[in-house]
Amino acid sequence: MSSSLAEAPCPTPIAARDRIVMGHGSGGRLTSQLIEERILPAFRNPALEALDDQAVLDLGRGSRIAFTTDSYVVSPIFFPGGDIGSLAVHGTVNDLAMGGAVPVALSLSLILEEGLPLADLERVIESARAAANAVGVPVVTGDTKVVGHGSGDGIFINTSGIGVVPDGLELGSAHVRPGDQILVSGTLGDHGIAVLAQRQRLELEGELTSDSAPLHGLAQALLVACPGVRMMRDPTRGGLAATLVEVASRRRLGIEVAEAALPVKDAVRGACELLGLEPIHVANEGKLVAFVPEDGVDAALAALRDHPLGRDAAWIGRVTSDRPGTVVLRTPVGGMRILDLPYAELLPRIC
Repeated sequence: MSSSLAEAPCPTPIAARDRIVMGHGSGGRLTSQLIEERILPAFRNPALEALDDQAVLDLGRGSRIAFTTDSYVVSPIFFPGGDIGSLAVHGTVNDLAMGGAVPVALSLSLILEEGLPLADLERVIESARAAANAVGVPVVTGDTKVVGHGSGDGIFINTSGIGVVPDGLELGSAHVRPGDQILVSGTLGDHGIAVLAQRQRLELEGELTSDSAPLHGLAQALLVACPGVRMMRDPTRGGLAATLVEVASRRRLGIEVAEAALPVKDAVRGACELLGLEPIHVANEGKLVAFVPEDGVDAALAALRDHPLGRDAAWIGRVTSDRPGTVVLRTPVGGMRILDLPYAELLPRIC
């Protein structure tokens, strides 16, 4: 093999790598390997071990908080249905909400590239301010750094958040059991396809708009209607597939999904078919997936559909004791196929 070929970028990176590649940020297998083999061993502790969207910390005397942090590198920074500012607020609020926490405060840190128009910065800041005000959670601290032209791609944002976890509430993948049913709060792939279409200037049929939205109200409505909820997750990087595969593999459970039950907008489905993607692998920023006990399905689904952000909620599958560690898609024609994570990057820089 020539040196030029060996050094060429590859959309599907080979397993043996001594440098970071874009696929490490995909939410797929490379991401999982990076975290579990390189990062987690250095910091392993009980709060981190769960690998949920947030860490729940016991402060003593029955007081518990949820703590989360995330970084946003979306390109382009403005897209149909949102921008990097509102996305950062929504994403952090949602990570808190998936642990059942009531958001209390946020931080917001900016890494700005030399040459970024001040008008763009002001637009992003205003969007983040409006999003935080709509949720009712203040931005109480932050930081700003500037890097040289060509080093930062305009603007990167890091947000952290804390929230209060109600007494007695225990959520997370460790609580998922065979027999539990799986619900999603709406259509899949809206955010990822909207960002990709904007980035590539694709002229596709139908309206493609990001679903970026704060899910704290929807999550609280679900918990009131179905107190037995086992776990909630907002399926962002890697889409719904990443959440399902993560639960199945880490908890050694089987998961069966009815492919025909997955809610997908026609415009998104058409775009995915054109681009060779599957909606179940595409990121969402305003949807949740919930694992609920079988006797709570009807109440949970009704609560989701009664909320403006859950009108398209659907039952999609169940947890089983068969085929531990495997997610199975039941096809509309009665067949079966294994759902796995892509090895490398499908849609880089979408959140």
